[in-house]
Amino acid sequence: MKSKRFFRAVVSGVLFVCLVFIVATPEVSAQCPMCRMSAESNLQNGGTMGQGLNTGILYMLAMPYLLVGAIGYWWWRNRRKSSVEADELLAERPGQYN
Repeated sequence: MKSKRFFRAVVSGVLFVCLVFIVATPEVSAQCPMCRMSAESNLQNGGTMGQGLNTGILYMLAMPYLLVGAIGYWWWRNRRKSSVEADELLAERPGQYN
């Protein structure tokens, strides 16, 4: 039951972070000065390159965190599964492994 609660909390947190990234995309301007000048001049001339540039930067920023989170969850799940299997094995034959 605890693992389901933890999983729900993790999924809720990830969804919240994704929602914040989606909502905050127009306000974010994390660009190098050269890219920023290019994007601003493009937006002033009626282009949409700056919006796509910001979205691409956020996408590249989120990927390492998502990968590390997925690998961490996979490691935790496999580690927990092997721990449960070891506990079950000890419960079946308590005298053999002492």
